[in-house]
Amino acid sequence: MVSSQSVTTAVHPVCWYVRLRSGADTAAMIEGGGPEMAEAVGGMFVGYEQYADDTGGHWYRATCDYSYFLGDDPRDYNDFARAWLEGRTPVYLPDGQAPPEPVIDGATLARAAWDAVTIPTATIGCNPMVGDVGATIVGWDTWVWATGDTPREVQVSATAGSTTATITATASMLTLQPKDGTAKCTGFGVPWSQDNDSRGTDCKIIFNRSSAHFKDSVTPVDVKVSYAISYTASDGATGTMDTHTTSTTTSIPVAEIQAINTRPTTEP
Repeated sequence: MVSSQSVTTAVHPVCWYVRLRSGADTAAMIEGGGPEMAEAVGGMFVGYEQYADDTGGHWYRATCDYSYFLGDDPRDYNDFARAWLEGRTPVYLPDGQAPPEPVIDGATLARAAWDAVTIPTATIGCNPMVGDVGATIVGWDTWVWATGDTPREVQVSATAGSTTATITATASMLTLQPKDGTAKCTGFGVPWSQDNDSRGTDCKIIFNRSSAHFKDSVTPVDVKVSYAISYTASDGATGTMDTHTTSTTTSIPVAEIQAINTRPTTEP
């Protein structure tokens, strides 16, 4: 099944411009510290003298903070921060003018985007379905297959400023854990039909006991799907994330067919 949705989320940039003193306060600080202060700090605030009477505008300085970096490798943060800070000296902005737009790195964008995604839990169909309650039978091969919104693959594309990240999550099979039974699943199952019956399925359960002893006379079955996650970004960032697993519990009624074995006899 293919579907799409759009989600808006917030992510703090790893590097941005932080507001400092006003033009007037900065000039007063530098000039009040004498020649040594002017030599040590004045070179950072190029042209500060022309803003000495401005109390509305402010200086802004580029900064980075590792606590906002969502990547796995600190070296990636160091590389990104070093490249972003290079050549970014303090800038002066008049009152009301917004600071330069921060840049969201690809790794941080990818993880923030993935955190905003909700993957639906799996739903299943099964066969046989005998009688009014649609029960399967003890000892029979019960075909199970994914239905509804159960995705094999999820793709997420996120953009913030000039950075775009693409996240791909893929799964290869259902994981089934039935009570009172054994499951064998190497895929997402095949819906049963007369045509498919001869071809077989890659997902089935064999129940070894009826549901009579369970509440509501149905057998619980845990259903899980595990997704491997990778991402790429326009700034060259690539990587993987921890496996994501969806989990739910459904129920299947299981009936028992009674039979009587008799010994052949020649008696009338």
